[in-house]
Amino acid sequence: MKSLKVVFLGTPEFAKNSLKAIHQSHHKVVAVVTVADKASGRGQKINQSPVKIFAVENDIPVFQPEKLRNPEFLDELRNLNADVFVVVAFRMMPKVLFEMPKMGTFNLHASLLPDYRGAAPINYAVINGEKKTGVTTFFINEKIDEGNILLQEDLEILPDENAGSLHDRLMSVGADLVVKTLDGLAENSIEEKPQPQVEFPKNAFKIFKDDTKIDWKKNSKEIHQFILGMSPYPAAFTTIHIAEEEKGLKIFGGKYEILNHSKNAGSLEISKNEFKIYTNDGIFYPLELQLEGKKRMNVKDFLNGFRNYDEIKMA
Repeated sequence: MKSLKVVFLGTPEFAKNSLKAIHQSHHKVVAVVTVADKASGRGQKINQSPVKIFAVENDIPVFQPEKLRNPEFLDELRNLNADVFVVVAFRMMPKVLFEMPKMGTFNLHASLLPDYRGAAPINYAVINGEKKTGVTTFFINEKIDEGNILLQEDLEILPDENAGSLHDRLMSVGADLVVKTLDGLAENSIEEKPQPQVEFPKNAFKIFKDDTKIDWKKNSKEIHQFILGMSPYPAAFTTIHIAEEEKGLKIFGGKYEILNHSKNAGSLEISKNEFKIYTNDGIFYPLELQLEGKKRMNVKDFLNGFRNYDEIKMA
């Protein structure tokens, strides 16, 4: 089978697994393009992307351009004479870049396109209670996540699975699909297909802080799926008062019960052994929590940190 020369573009752990799979295949990664190193934390420690760390450890040349239209950067990439560019969890690319390789540029997306185009497909698949999702490789064009499909792989979403667990499973399936796509392109055995037209598409817009707040007026199952879909990152939250001080409270998981009650949605009942939050149609029981300024913990440890439960109120 023909070995393809690949330029890989990506940044996070999800992308690193695909890079590793290509590197371990018979295809050759001739360069990696990733985000610039960033300082973060109290000590302003310089952090490198997982993709860069892997590339450096395996002697793969790394490019970290501030601007993807930089002429010098484009000339250096062009001189590599790569057959194909592979993109996984990267930023928007200019046409001059994605049209450069003779076989084109394909992207790995963590959904079954055309469903869940956008930045957060894994989160929204869980939030919306989907039973199935998957991964798609497709050729990049000038429209976001709308290029011709190459290959797809289905994956069942497990009961009560959160976005973190699903992310890890899709990361593994996606890495395999990237290599299968390269093999198919090398053999000229893949028939690319336009994406189906969908009247009411399921979108996966970028998630901002305000989007992660829990609406306790919704039904218990919706709240449960919302919390799972935001866990462990960016994490769903609510706001409580502790002795008149307002604090954010992240909730990573729990269980719910459907029942009739006369309580206001969002009201609390807390005792030594139980934390209840009333919803529109029942009760939600948080099991994994993180109070603002504290570490993540189970509900028992959280409750053990208080002497007076009456001082805890919903904000």
